[in-house]
Amino acid sequence: MFDVERVANELIEWLKDRVKEANAKGIVLGLSGGVDSAVVAAAAKKAFPDDTLGIIMPCYSNPQDEKDALLLADRLNIRYKKVVLDEVYDSLLRAVGSTGNENRLALANIKPRLRMTTLYYHAALLNYLVAGTGNKSELTVGYFTKYGDSGVDILPLASFVKHEVWELARYFNVPEEIINKAPSAGLWENQTDEKEMGITYKELDEYILTGKATERVRNIVDELNRKSQHKREMPKIFVPSSK
Repeated sequence: MFDVERVANELIEWLKDRVKEANAKGIVLGLSGGVDSAVVAAAAKKAFPDDTLGIIMPCYSNPQDEKDALLLADRLNIRYKKVVLDEVYDSLLRAVGSTGNENRLALANIKPRLRMTTLYYHAALLNYLVAGTGNKSELTVGYFTKYGDSGVDILPLASFVKHEVWELARYFNVPEEIINKAPSAGLWENQTDEKEMGITYKELDEYILTGKATERVRNIVDELNRKSQHKREMPKIFVPSSK
């Protein structure tokens, strides 16, 4: 348990500092309808009341996610724009010669990469920074798309495990419907974070914070962390022996 009010205020000031040092004007982020983007949006709105833009980017997505994103935008009075990516996704699949029988992740990961491109387009137009929504739990196990939802300028939630994000959500008055929904990256129908990882956020968060876990959980987390190490690093650079 942490002092949620103090941490929330520090987060707001941190956002102001990051935008100022980049000589930018505000923040743009994706509004997914999930709790992580809701918390980042709420903090950004506090930091930049007139210079926060949320982009809702359905791409063959669950309609409920858009409803939740709109609910949040209305609750927090966040300026938003909707960009439908269905046709863009289809066009790209045709261009690369997709048969539809590829590995499911190869197809699904295109969606967050299209969203990243959309966010940077608007960031360039407005001189905003792109704020990511990944939390410490997701980053630890590599539960994000490389150059997709990890393609951002700042990561406001990277120090918080999922349960701490839920605490921040309640502090920021995020709608209960969003806080209580099953966490999902929305990559395909009925997909959930916990089902895909094979462990619960409670188990994952406890292991991250205390080092305590069953052997099964420890093995899963350690292996996911090992396999995803490249996603948390800059690309490897070759250095000739003569250098």
